[in-house]
Amino acid sequence: MAEFRILLADDDEDDRLFFEDALEDIGYPTLLTLAKNGVELMGILTGDEESMPEILFLDLNMPLKNGVECLSEIRADRFFDKLIIIIYSTSLNKDTVELLYRNGADYYIQKPSDYEGLKKVVKKVLDLIKLESKKPDSINSFIITPK
Repeated sequence: MAEFRILLADDDEDDRLFFEDALEDIGYPTLLTLAKNGVELMGILTGDEESMPEILFLDLNMPLKNGVECLSEIRADRFFDKLIIIIYSTSLNKDTVELLYRNGADYYIQKPSDYEGLKKVVKKVLDLIKLESKKPDSINSFIITPK
């Protein structure tokens, strides 16, 4: 099984640790890079092309530069066309979700409140990415839930 190169941008240290643990428990081979805010994220993305992630889990509410701003910058640059962007946030505001879908995010995960739920949604989205080469065809398949 090929290794997933994943970048997680999240300002919450506990959420980063839970995510890292969940990836290990799921069993997919991964190379995980972490960013603590949007400015750090954009610095990582403009770095070495060989270390470029395939998948970005992007928290919406980060300091310095939020997830919506990062998504807009990334999708404005054709260099990042193949980067799969998964919004990863505690909120599930319908208008925001629709905006993110229209602005080029690939999937939306509402952060589960428990560890088992986190493992389920991360595994589900990685399974989808492995099996599909296209974006979701509707906003309903854009939102990933633990069920």
